[in-house]
Amino acid sequence: MGQASQTLQDAAAALLAAYESGTATPPLTETYDDLGVADAYAIQLEQVRSWTAAGRTVVGHKVGLTSAQVQKQLGVDTPDFGHLMDDFAYLEHDPIPVGRFLQPKVEPEIAFVLGKPLQGPGVTLTQAIDAVDYVLPAIEIVDSRIADWRITLVDTVADNASSGAYVLGSTPTRLEDVDLRLTGCVFTRNSQIVGTGAGGAVLGSPISSLVWLANTVGALGTSLDAGHVVLPGSVTPMSPVAAGDSFTATFAGIGSVTARFAS
Repeated sequence: MGQASQTLQDAAAALLAAYESGTATPPLTETYDDLGVADAYAIQLEQVRSWTAAGRTVVGHKVGLTSAQVQKQLGVDTPDFGHLMDDFAYLEHDPIPVGRFLQPKVEPEIAFVLGKPLQGPGVTLTQAIDAVDYVLPAIEIVDSRIADWRITLVDTVADNASSGAYVLGSTPTRLEDVDLRLTGCVFTRNSQIVGTGAGGAVLGSPISSLVWLANTVGALGTSLDAGHVVLPGSVTPMSPVAAGDSFTATFAGIGSVTARFAS
C-alpha cells in the first residue's frame, strides 16, 4: 500500500476516532503534510464507506461554504459538500442530545427533496428545478471533529463538510409557489432573534447550490437520487448550541421548523 493511501486512511481513522471518543483531533493540515482538496474528499469517502459497511445509508448531501463571508474567512471561492446519513435526521421537537456532538452550531436552510435523480456533470438550472419535488424549512446542526473549529478548506472537506445532523419541517412547498432568492428567514434561539437572512445568501439562489452539487458529485461518479435530501447552505451565520436551547427558523412562504436540544 502506498504512503499516500496510508496517510488518507490514517486521517480518516483519526476523524472516526473523534466521533467515538468525543474528543476532537488537531487539524489534519497540521498533522499530515501536503493534503489537497482531492485528498480531503478521499478521506471523507473513506469514512462514508466505513459507515455504510456498518449498515448506515446515505440519504442525501449538504453543501457548505456557500456564503461570501465564510468563503472569505477560509480564503476559498468554492463551496464544498458532505454526505447525509440516515441517522443524522431528527424529528421536529424531539429532544436532540447535545452530547452526541463535539462542538455543535446550528443554521437555517431551505432543504430540497428530490423527485427525480440528478446525474452530473452537465446538469442545467432547468434540469435541477425539474428534479425538485418540494422544499422544506430545515435546521442543520453542524459540528467539527477538528479541535476548536480551527479548519481550513481541506479540514472541513475531510470532516464530511462539518456535518452533524438536521431537522426538517413538515410542510412541503412546491418551487413554483415561492421565490427562493427572496425568501426571508428569521432565526430565533429561545425566542430571541439570532439571525435574519434570505435565500439569495446561498450562492445567489439555493437552486444554484443544487446545480453545483449535482455537477460536482457527478464528476466523481455519484448521482443525487430521488427522495434524497439536499441541504444547500445557510441563509444566516451559524449560532452556537447549549443544552436546553430551542431554535426556530421561520421562512416566508415556506413555514417554520424547530430544533430542541435536550437539557
